Amino acid sequence: MIDRPKQTWLSRILRRSTTIPVVRLHGVIAAEQRQGRINIATVGPLLKRAFAIKSAPAVAIIVNSPGGSPVQSRLIAKRIRDLADEHDKPVLVFVEDAAASGGYFIAVAGDEIIVDPSSIVGSIGVIMAGFGFVGALEKLGIERRVHTAGNNKSTLDPFLPEKKGDIERIKQFELDIHNVFIDVVKSRRGAKLKAADDVLFTGEWWTGLRGVELGLVDAIGDLHETLRTRYGPDVELKVIEPKRGWFSLPRFGFSTSGLTSELAATIEDRAAWARFGL
Repeated sequence: MIDRPKQTWLSRILRRSTTIPVVRLHGVIAAEQRQGRINIATVGPLLKRAFAIKSAPAVAIIVNSPGGSPVQSRLIAKRIRDLADEHDKPVLVFVEDAAASGGYFIAVAGDEIIVDPSSIVGSIGVIMAGFGFVGALEKLGIERRVHTAGNNKSTLDPFLPEKKGDIERIKQFELDIHNVFIDVVKSRRGAKLKAADDVLFTGEWWTGLRGVELGLVDAIGDLHETLRTRYGPDVELKVIEPKRGWFSLPRFGFSTSGLTSELAATIEDRAAWARFGL
C-alpha cells in the first residue's frame, strides 16, 4: 500500500506524451497586415514561440499557400532555418492544398516535406501581371497628365504602349528573383532533386505524388499519422496561434473605403488560388 502512490506517480511520468508545436501558414504571402495573409511580421512571433518549447523534439509547420511576395517568402524561410539551427530542432513541413511558388519557397525550409497525394507543389518561377488601357482615356474624353524625373520612372505605364526597354528591364528583374528561388531550392533539396533544371524550374506545378518522384518533396502522408508514427500514439499537438489583444478584436462600424479595400484584397486572393483551380 505504501508503494502504490509511488508507482502511480512513476507511471504518470513514463506515460507523459511528447509535445510537438504546430504552426499553420495559410493564405497568400504579402506584406499587408490583414486576415488571410502570410508575412514575417505575423509569422515571426509564432515561429519563435514554437521553437522555444524546449521539450519538443521537432517543430511542425503546415503550409497552404498559392504564393505571393518573394521577399516575404524568403524572410519567413530564413527565419525558420535560423530558429531551427539555433535550437537544433528538425522542421517537418506538411502541405495541404498547395505549396506553390512562394508557398514552396517556405516549404523547402523544412528538413522534410510531407504532402497529400493531391497537393499542388512547385511553380518555381516569377510572374508579374497587369492591364493595358491604351486608348481608353481618349475614348472617354479624358486627358492624362504625367510628369516624371528619371527616364524609367513610368515603366510599363498601363495607359501607354509597351516599350521594348521596359519589357527587357522587367524580364531581367524577374530573372534575378527566379535565380534566388532556384538557388534556395538547390541548396535545401540538393541531391534529392531527380530532374533537370529545364523541368523543375520552368514555373510548372505538380501533384504531391509527382512531386515525390521529382524530389521536390519527401513523402506522402498527413500531420497526425506521421507524428503519431514517429513520436507515439500519445503525441500532443500544440497549435501556436496569434495572441488576441484589444486591437485584434472585431471592430464594428461601416467604412466605404475599408469595404472597397477589403473587397479588392479578397478578389486578389481568390485570383491567386484560382490559378491552381482552388
